[in-house]
Amino acid sequence: MPGTTGIHPAQRGSVRSRGASRVSSLTLRQVSAALPPDTGWGLWTSRRLIARIMATFGPSLSGTRVERVDVRTADGRRVVGEWVRGPGVTEGERAIYYLHGSGFALCSPQTHRRLTAWLSRLTGLPVFCIDYRLAPEHRFPAAANDVRAGWDWLCTERGLHPDRIVMAGDSAGGHLAVDLLLQPDVAHPAGLVLFSPLIDLTFTLARARESLSPDPAIRVADAARLVELYCGKIDVTHPRLALDVAGGRQLPRTLIQAGGAEMLLADARSLDADIRTAGGNAELQVWPDQVHVFQALPRLSPEAVPAMQRAAGFISESLRCTTIEVTG
Repeated sequence: MPGTTGIHPAQRGSVRSRGASRVSSLTLRQVSAALPPDTGWGLWTSRRLIARIMATFGPSLSGTRVERVDVRTADGRRVVGEWVRGPGVTEGERAIYYLHGSGFALCSPQTHRRLTAWLSRLTGLPVFCIDYRLAPEHRFPAAANDVRAGWDWLCTERGLHPDRIVMAGDSAGGHLAVDLLLQPDVAHPAGLVLFSPLIDLTFTLARARESLSPDPAIRVADAARLVELYCGKIDVTHPRLALDVAGGRQLPRTLIQAGGAEMLLADARSLDADIRTAGGNAELQVWPDQVHVFQALPRLSPEAVPAMQRAAGFISESLRCTTIEVTG
């Protein structure tokens, strides 16, 4: 099977995805190195480049309905985002809360709309994607605060019970999700789905991985410079940045998917182990030869289809389990 808890030597990704990885190492990796994220033009160009890639190689938006949200919680916090509903998906008592990736600085619900629409279509659930504030205009803890405000809004003003929600996120969105769920006063969702989560903001794990196998899309040094825009002068050992998963609160049942070609594979493995150490239930799926957040690029990677189907199955099972617990 392609999704496993490790990479078997005999397993390889599809010819198309391997070719895309090679092309990426010759193009995107070089472009990323040439775009300084700490300059206005470099950041603008990077944002445009990522948006174009997501739009070109993402799934179809046919039949998708989008509802923009810009409201205040009862205590005055602003919540900005969008509801994304695939064909035939309506309001209900269940939903997905999605935290997009970005290195805390690049993306938005719009760049990820094709991914969230696909997730909605596969699960039959509406997806709320939070439009958290980006660095460098807004540094830590702005994004984390926005993610908390969005969760509180869903569970109060929108009236969704936490165990009727599954949280999902990719890359930096994974860090934001884990940070939120480690907080002692946050009610947990039914489950957590993470695509290529960024957990170690020191990039120590990623550097060790890079020394063995370079990421085809970006160098560790360039990714670290991007994240520095969010952290600013705050030391990355801050407890909200250096997440103590192994010694912290037990997380809800979690599915982690990572690409075998990416530097954050080390983060995924470490997170899986730490969740288990804390007594949680985690499943790690490593997809051979795949790039960072390949699930968003089905026109580039055929493996995105079975990976997303597995994620959708996990979401349905998580919600089914909580229903049985409540009614049993």
